[in-house]
Amino acid sequence: MRLFSMILLSAVAGLVFADPEVDRLLEAEEGPVGVVFEIVEGEEDALRWALPEVARLSARLRERFPDLPIAVVTHGREQFGLLANEADGPLADIHGRAQQLRAEEVDLHVCGVHAGWDGYTPEDFPAYVDVSASGPAQIRDYRNIGFVLIELERPDP
Repeated sequence: MRLFSMILLSAVAGLVFADPEVDRLLEAEEGPVGVVFEIVEGEEDALRWALPEVARLSARLRERFPDLPIAVVTHGREQFGLLANEADGPLADIHGRAQQLRAEEVDLHVCGVHAGWDGYTPEDFPAYVDVSASGPAQIRDYRNIGFVLIELERPDP
C-alpha cells in the first residue's frame, strides 16, 4: 500500500508541475524557434526546485524537437544561489544542476541589474552563468527572435 501511495503522490506531483504551454508546444506540428524559461522567486534556494523542473521540461521538448534552442533567465533573489562563492557550500547542488544544464546546451542567464543592487558584479558568478545586463531585456531579446516564453512558478506545497 505504501508503494502505491508513493506512486500516486508522484503522479499527482507530476500533474502539479506539468506545464500546459509545454504540452501545447509538443502537440504542434512544428517546433518553436526556441524556448526561454523565466524564473523569478524570492528565495536563494529556489533554483533547487526550478532547475530540475527546467531539466525535466527541456528533456520533454528535446525528445520531440532535438535541436531546440533553450534558455533560462533567472532574475529574482534565486539568482544569488548561483554566486561563485556558493559553488562549494550548501547550494552546491544548484551549481551542479546549472553545470548539467549548460552541458545539455541550455543557456543560463542571471540579471546584472539585480545583482548590482546587491553589490555583485559579473565576476561574482562562475563562467557557466551568463550575466545579462538586464533579465527582462534578455527575455525581450529572446522573444523578439521568436522564442516562446514559459514562466516557471513554485508549485504550491
